[in-house]
Amino acid sequence: MTINIYDKYGGFETVSKIVHGLYEKVATSEILKPYFENVDMQSLMSHQTIFFSSIMGGPVQYDASKLTDVHRDLNISEEAFAEVAELFEEVLEDFSVQQQDIDSLMSIVASVKPQIVQIKK
Repeated sequence: MTINIYDKYGGFETVSKIVHGLYEKVATSEILKPYFENVDMQSLMSHQTIFFSSIMGGPVQYDASKLTDVHRDLNISEEAFAEVAELFEEVLEDFSVQQQDIDSLMSIVASVKPQIVQIKK
């Protein structure tokens, strides 16, 4: 039996801690601060916990098609996306996630980039 990343690292509780760790890092990033000035962080972290639970193989289902709609008017730059991805990878390392699992998760993150980075010309 293959165990998924979600269960392997402790399920919802661990994912929630990872998300909180990520947003602690986001809050100190000069690149990212402007994107989160008027954001309800508790609500955002709740949504992100569901999203990350889903991509880690948990029982939670997240409709990834909503990513485009949610990010459409945020004008997220390549630099900001890269910063979040880098911070996410750091947090996964902080939680002793194995490199092969980090690589799998980072691949998923990279795959949703076109839905998140939508610079208006």
